Amino acid sequence: MRFGTAELLADADCPGGWLLTVDGVAQSYVNLNDPTHLEFEYVRRIGDVIDCLAPGPLDVLHLGGAGCTLPRYVAATRPGSRQLVFDVDSELIDVVREQLDLRSVPNLRVRISDGRAGVATRRDDSADLLVADVFRRDSMPSDIATVEFAGEAARVLRPSGTYLLNVADGPGLRFARRVVAGVAEVFAEVALLAEPGVLRGRRFGNLVVAASARELPVAALTTRIASAAFPARCLSQDALRAMCGNAKPIVDQEPVEVPVPPPDAFGRARTS
Repeated sequence: MRFGTAELLADADCPGGWLLTVDGVAQSYVNLNDPTHLEFEYVRRIGDVIDCLAPGPLDVLHLGGAGCTLPRYVAATRPGSRQLVFDVDSELIDVVREQLDLRSVPNLRVRISDGRAGVATRRDDSADLLVADVFRRDSMPSDIATVEFAGEAARVLRPSGTYLLNVADGPGLRFARRVVAGVAEVFAEVALLAEPGVLRGRRFGNLVVAASARELPVAALTTRIASAAFPARCLSQDALRAMCGNAKPIVDQEPVEVPVPPPDAFGRARTS
């Protein structure tokens, strides 16, 4: 594999459940018997946003594939959706194709490409949803965090489209605040979803950024994630601006220190 040694682990407690790890860090959880099963909490938050969008099939771009948990979810919950995944690790994708039945997902294409380079090939106004969940083992590549990339996301999205970005950060949320500031510079509406302990900077974890040129379903999202098994919060408007403070967007070519989780912060529960 390009970024380490991959391993597939069967879930003894869930028939059809598989955990994909790279160098011991969990990358995806896939349930072959139930594609609507989202094991990782932050992936459930992404699923919550998708579920709150207008009904019907979607044209979706995914940056980062691994086990392709979210493409499977969209295919199951929104039949007729057309999806394209960009993933740079051809060997990992080959394993997923052969061992995790990726070919069975309807209307799904996978292109071996860097995520940002892949987006650059797409036409303007060609997608309803762009999901960026890109990690190299346990760290987010900095070129996905910049304001320029947020602009690229806006370019390929239709006027009613939605951008979803998975960010990982720790105490102080300095990196996440800068990422959100960049997204807010491009999109009129931005929301941030995370567990309270992560939002308060008490521990390292995932935060999901949702953005659109149109109004986001914040009220529905807030209610939905507050009643989840592991409740989360949704920040938007004034609360999100207060969290970001005077944070400056990250720009291309800027040397950026991307947060690295402490040992075992994610254990065997990492990205989708």
